[in-house]
Amino acid sequence: MCEEAGYRSWESHQLLVIFLAIVMLMPGVAWGQAADQEVDELEGVGIDEFLGEPIPLVLPFNDEHGKRVQLGDYFDGERPVILTLNYFKCPMLCGLMLSGLTDTLSMLNWTPGDEFEIVTVSINPLEKPTLALQNKQGYMKELGKPEAGIGWHFLTGNQDEITALADAVGFRYILDPVSKEFLHQAAIFVITPDGRISRYLYGVQYPVNDVKLALSEAAQGKMGSTTERIFLACFTYDPASGSYTIQALAVMRIAGVVTLIILGFVLGGFWIREAARRAREKGKNGNDTAVEGTT
Repeated sequence: MCEEAGYRSWESHQLLVIFLAIVMLMPGVAWGQAADQEVDELEGVGIDEFLGEPIPLVLPFNDEHGKRVQLGDYFDGERPVILTLNYFKCPMLCGLMLSGLTDTLSMLNWTPGDEFEIVTVSINPLEKPTLALQNKQGYMKELGKPEAGIGWHFLTGNQDEITALADAVGFRYILDPVSKEFLHQAAIFVITPDGRISRYLYGVQYPVNDVKLALSEAAQGKMGSTTERIFLACFTYDPASGSYTIQALAVMRIAGVVTLIILGFVLGGFWIREAARRAREKGKNGNDTAVEGTT
């Protein structure tokens, strides 16, 4: 297996990415499963959704500079957090996930460190901060937004803390005894500002609108401009498709409100003009009466 850092150039692996993404997204297929691998070996791989449940913010980890931190250091009670569980020497899937997230961030008009935070935690307890820093530098270069570095954190830690975090978000993975690689599914977790699980987004590609909606939902609709909030209110999460779909009732309600506002402006303008016209006529009639009285 490849032992180099998990960072990959997306452009140089386009065909392989497309093929592997299709295979990975097939129902019931866990990443890393060989053709002759027994299904029983993958029973421990999957994701159990614990929406609304808190994650343990007191768990200690090391950041990419080797500083001892707690998970809660990245939760300020105001901004949501995207959490990813990967490992940096992953030969394929983790690189696809993080490159997919990087692609999304490049198109998003929100920036990590401003509107939200990203925390990437290695599930391999043998990986160290030096490797985490190498990966962070690679993805920051790929993203092309240096300012995002203050908001995307790459952490490593001990097995007990990794297990506790994985269990809290329902992330079930196993270590393949043959390849010595971790088998897991692809998903990122959107966490509320106070540390509760808000949404699971699956796959290795994350549509910009889905990420925006998930972050806005986690922040209870407090993110973005007024226009963005109105737009985001028109969508709702569909568990069947695993994505956000437009909500017809919300659109009708918003359209109704907009119609009433426009109608109010039209009628208000009409009433103002009519009142001004009557005032002018009254003034004219009053002047005419005054002139007649002096003759």
